Amino acid sequence: MVLLGGVTRLTGSGLSMVEWEPVTGVLPPLNQSEWEEVFELYQQTPEYEKINFHMDVEEFKSIFWFEYAHRLLGRFIGIIFLVPMLFFIATRRVGRSMTPRLVMMFVLGGLQGLLGWYMVKSGLVNEPHVSQYRLTAHFGLAVLIYGYMLWVGLGLFFPAESPSSRGGGSALRRYAWLVVGLIFITLLSGGFVAGLKAGFAYNTFPLMNGQVVPDGIFRMEPLWRNFFENIATVQFDHRVLATLLFFVIPVFWWISRRAGLPPRARLGVHLLLAALGLQISLGISTLLLHVPVPLASAHQGGALLLFTAALFTVHQLPGGRQGSLG
Repeated sequence: MVLLGGVTRLTGSGLSMVEWEPVTGVLPPLNQSEWEEVFELYQQTPEYEKINFHMDVEEFKSIFWFEYAHRLLGRFIGIIFLVPMLFFIATRRVGRSMTPRLVMMFVLGGLQGLLGWYMVKSGLVNEPHVSQYRLTAHFGLAVLIYGYMLWVGLGLFFPAESPSSRGGGSALRRYAWLVVGLIFITLLSGGFVAGLKAGFAYNTFPLMNGQVVPDGIFRMEPLWRNFFENIATVQFDHRVLATLLFFVIPVFWWISRRAGLPPRARLGVHLLLAALGLQISLGISTLLLHVPVPLASAHQGGALLLFTAALFTVHQLPGGRQGSLG
């Protein structure tokens, strides 16, 4: 779902559907008359008037299908989650502690749909692009939902250890949570890069067009706007955060080698380092090649792999699993 949302963004398809019909909007246009009607609605948007004014209905279909697939998948996920959840709760196949977790997942999914439409609406008014603030919020909530589901799932696969086996490794766990937090912040900074299309600027590495710090990173006033609205600053921040991860995660890996970790925790640490190498390679390649859609999508997927490895590592560290999920 996250990857499809990224492709929808990268292909400029996100504003092709100008109405939000959560129940009745399941079916796409089925004949030429319906396609013309949907296209006519799109022709009234700023994106068509200012950017895609040359587009005909056949070209419109190429961007429509990405956004349609993204919305349809969201509905499908909701159905395949809700129906079994209600059945399992009604037949008491899940414990009392699991029920609120499942309900929370479904509620968060519904809120994500609302936030997605709130994001799209920002590009249907005056400017032909969505707000980078709303885009990043939409992406950030997707990552949080994914992380929450992953954590609950890990608790089911690997139940909490007995109290006698806990203890030790508290400093290492704090370091691991720091890594998780830094990865999440880097993900959010990537959302602002995508929202401002900052990846199409400064397509050199390691310098930004020959400079360590590009000119004009604090040209906006007030100062805080630069971190969210200035293309140079947004890309610079993303590079700085990625560089921090480049040092922080290998140090964590090195310290973990001496900690006598259990096998799954050691596996998590190794996967974390490998995911970092993959993600940095994808990020640099995406930048140098001017953001080709396949690479950019892989870079977004790599971010989730890195986040997954970090959460798995925290969960598998001694004392990292808390509470029963029965």
